[in-house]
Amino acid sequence: MGNAFTLLFETIEERKRNPVPESYTNYLFSKGEDKILKKIGEECTEVIIASKNNDKEELVKEMVDVLYHCFVLLAEKNILLEDVMEEVTERNGKLSRVGDRRDIDTL
Repeated sequence: MGNAFTLLFETIEERKRNPVPESYTNYLFSKGEDKILKKIGEECTEVIIASKNNDKEELVKEMVDVLYHCFVLLAEKNILLEDVMEEVTERNGKLSRVGDRRDIDTL
């Protein structure tokens, strides 16, 4: 699984370095951060709808769309996938108590 994410991220970074005409990824880079963020918001909304509809197949597809657009944002901000993976590794196994987090209703 990690290899698929790495391959996707590497492809996105390659598109940023060497634009390909008619590439959707390059379209996002050309439009900039605001467009990328808008797409992330749209895709997150679609994840919510798919989940509320109990549509597993659609939920998986929409999650992939969210991840893709988040990877584009990482590349736009020059953040490496390795940086994210290091953070995941650092958090893995750490206990987090509910009391340590802000109540979601107050966000």
